[in-house]
Amino acid sequence: MRNPEFDRTLVLIPARMASTRLPGKPLADICGAPMIVQVARRAREADAGRVIVAVDDEAVFRTVEASGFDVVMTRQDHQSGSDRIHEALQAADPERRFDKIINVQGDLPTIEPETVLASLRPLEDASVDIATLAVQIREEEERHNPNVVKVVGSPLSETRQRALYFTRATAPYGDGPLYHHIGLYTYRRSALERFVALGPSPLEQRERLEQLRALEAGMRIDVEIVDSVPLGVDTPADLDKARAIIAGRSL
Repeated sequence: MRNPEFDRTLVLIPARMASTRLPGKPLADICGAPMIVQVARRAREADAGRVIVAVDDEAVFRTVEASGFDVVMTRQDHQSGSDRIHEALQAADPERRFDKIINVQGDLPTIEPETVLASLRPLEDASVDIATLAVQIREEEERHNPNVVKVVGSPLSETRQRALYFTRATAPYGDGPLYHHIGLYTYRRSALERFVALGPSPLEQRERLEQLRALEAGMRIDVEIVDSVPLGVDTPADLDKARAIIAGRSL
């Protein structure tokens, strides 16, 4: 179902070529299309808003443009995806028509459209600055894996929490569920502009988690609980998994 605020929502997909574990990652072939194009297709299927890809490489720019998607060239020296999407937002929308920005990572070629739409729900509360996603951890090894970022939140309902902290540690302590944070964000435009203007914060640098910058600055992040973690493609093995998933969908 189309987002009722489609005309005021922008879906920005940052694509960065300098991947060390999977060189040329945005252009990696997945069932006949480059990965970045597959991500853009999933974003378009969500019907959440206008889709624009933010790139830092001419070959990726040409590929995305040839596939029929809007694309913006950005600088190569950005330290984060949020900085890249902010530059793209300024270039694509100087008239400030869009007030909600969904940041879909460029390495999520199998993401479900419903997952993209879920990230908009917390912004129905006017006091929320940034929305993001999480899924309940079911595997014991994930509870102790520092690469699985956990969100510590105060429950607002069965499917929503107000984020208090994000950590690579096993937290919170004690009995009860733990939640795996999914790095997809929806910002109010004003919140994104404030966020990128802030310098890196102490806890952000210690945990190596950019979202802590917002919490340390007193911004409110609410978390929508979804059913599954989208596959992030970082290695050749991940790429093989993504190909199998998309091939299965096309049968």
